[in-house]
Amino acid sequence: MKTEEYVRLLQDTLRELTTDDYVRVLRDALKTHQYDIAVREAKNYKPIDIAEALAQLDSAADAWTFLRRLPDRSEIFAFFDAEQQVRLADTAPRGGLAPIVGEMPADARADLFKRLDKDQQTALLPALAQAKRDDLRKLVSYREGTAGALMTSDYAALHSDMSVADALVTLRQEAPDAETIYHAFVLDKELKLIGVVSLRDLILASPMTSIKDLMVSNVIFTDVMTPQEEVAKLIARYDLIALPITDESGRLVGIVTHDDAMDAASEEATEDIHKGAGVTTHIGNIKDASIRVLYQKRVFWLVLLVFGNILSGMGIAHFEEIIESNIVLVFFLPLLVDSGGNAGSQSSTLMVRALATGEVLMKDWFKLLAREGLVALALGLTMAFAVSFIGWYRGGPEIALVVSLSMVLIVLIGCLIGMSLPFLLNQFRMDPASASGPLITSICDASGVVIYLYIASQFLELAV
Repeated sequence: MKTEEYVRLLQDTLRELTTDDYVRVLRDALKTHQYDIAVREAKNYKPIDIAEALAQLDSAADAWTFLRRLPDRSEIFAFFDAEQQVRLADTAPRGGLAPIVGEMPADARADLFKRLDKDQQTALLPALAQAKRDDLRKLVSYREGTAGALMTSDYAALHSDMSVADALVTLRQEAPDAETIYHAFVLDKELKLIGVVSLRDLILASPMTSIKDLMVSNVIFTDVMTPQEEVAKLIARYDLIALPITDESGRLVGIVTHDDAMDAASEEATEDIHKGAGVTTHIGNIKDASIRVLYQKRVFWLVLLVFGNILSGMGIAHFEEIIESNIVLVFFLPLLVDSGGNAGSQSSTLMVRALATGEVLMKDWFKLLAREGLVALALGLTMAFAVSFIGWYRGGPEIALVVSLSMVLIVLIGCLIGMSLPFLLNQFRMDPASASGPLITSICDASGVVIYLYIASQFLELAV
């Protein structure tokens, strides 16, 4: 077969397996009530593609019609976003949701349970097996944003007195329910964590070797109250597949897997980006967000900053005389204050990210302040040189001097404010992400107006 023919055949095959094609299969099945056809076709698609296709149906009831018949229903259900999962839960008949929830991983089951209303929770709990019910109650009891709320209780556990042969038998039994078996955690008789052993080491070791002799006793772990961002940092720092989580007594109660930690880190980063843009909280899937939700999440900061921008207006009003006498100053006003805001936003973004990743601490502020001052001075001088020619052309040497000096000071002050405000918010236990974007821009705009017009009033020999 020629290369061109092979590529064409491969493209045709891929086109046959697109999500849109499966959506058409689902809709045809709804019209003809031949649901088995859609169930048979599902084997040609990945669970995430099936979930995406079901989400495109006209109603949650239509999606539920197929979901409850699919063999990988719990895995497919896990790929729906939070809002879609709740809508499907609302659609499911009483007791109909329990079989799917019972098949879900423990952490995913707990996340869903928290999103359900009280009536749904009350209906779901009795339908679950006793062991899963008790485990669910324990997982949902941990405070949101902590390792306890992020962890799963589906882990592989071994005892130190086992042989490698016995350990492999145990892992075969635990594998269907465990989140991962690549690392098994070794417990003593009181269920306290004493070591970890990898599947690779188990396979390579002699069957009669004792787990006590094979395990690594220096285990990286943390407790249930550790913030989830710290959990993500530990997993990234030590390149872990899973991080064991213990209670106050040192007993192993769960693990946080690498993918769950990265999902949490991604959510934290998304939330920081939203806050940096003046959006109060994470809005979820923006495609599905309602106009009301988008309005509510954005209006607070915008209205607050309207009043903050009044300071810029007050500064302009205070220097009306200098502006009337030198109308050319107005030409450079947006250029200068925007430069300060841009420089401040850059500094703020760098510091917010550095604080979030743990690269810098509060004790580093003085050192970073001095370095930022030098960088800001170099930036300001460069920008002042660039704008001085325009100032000379528009108003002569005096205007060029005023604009150049203002640019240096405005950029310097903007950078120092942008760098310092995240540290200040962090010191007061507030989210540093709120310091970037609109907030920094508004502060720098107001200070830039005052600096520029004050310098102009002094150099142009007019009273303030």
